[in-house]
Amino acid sequence: MTAPLRWRKPAFIRSAPLRAGLWLLAALYLAAALGSIQVDWNRVAEGLVRGWRFVAAFAEPDFTSRWREISEGLLESLAMTVVSTALGVALSIPLGLGAARNISPWPIYAACRGFIAISRAFPELIIAILLVKMFGFGPLAGMLTLVIASMGFLGKLLAEEIETADRSQLEAIRATGAPWLQWIVYAVQPQVMPRMIGLSLYRLDINFREAAIIGIVGAGGIGATLNTAFDRYEFETAAAILLLIIGIVMLCEYASGHVRRRFL
Repeated sequence: MTAPLRWRKPAFIRSAPLRAGLWLLAALYLAAALGSIQVDWNRVAEGLVRGWRFVAAFAEPDFTSRWREISEGLLESLAMTVVSTALGVALSIPLGLGAARNISPWPIYAACRGFIAISRAFPELIIAILLVKMFGFGPLAGMLTLVIASMGFLGKLLAEEIETADRSQLEAIRATGAPWLQWIVYAVQPQVMPRMIGLSLYRLDINFREAAIIGIVGAGGIGATLNTAFDRYEFETAAAILLLIIGIVMLCEYASGHVRRRFL
């Protein structure tokens, strides 16, 4: 008996009839799901016309007629982004230290991990709706939303970075008799700082994009102006706002890349 000339990866499901039956069930389920969707083709046609108007508006964006509202919304979003990122980074450091199993006692670890899990369980839009109900419309609710999201994001990744730190360096500093704070500064901080800087810059990009989204529910920023433009079918103004958002995000990406190359 000769061996096959070409190796073929074994099938995940070896039984051919069983594979065919599963494909048939998937096709039947897909057909049933599509059949349960009620489609109003008149609305689809109207939506396609509006969609084409919006796409065509990018060829003639209107930056002038509502420039005051656009500029105020952009400045508000940028302020929310910078403040929330700074506070989120500062608060995520003790949170990440507490959520690292290899350096924190169990009660502190459980509390910090619980906060991270809760903050990451809810999308920013849901948190923004809750905070808008609590504090009213405006940038305060948006800023607090981004702070909570930043703490959950950075705290989790910082804790994982600490847990994977080089144990020999940690044990060497501890063997010198250094107290806990010096141990953190001289053993943990040098290993996680480059990663923390990169994540903070990445979170800055995310917060600006999220600031445009949560403004739709009244949490301040350029999102409120964008939502108003869509409600009024001012697609040229909406296109101008989106182009500005894209430009600022690209500028932040270029700046963060330069910082990484220069300092990391």
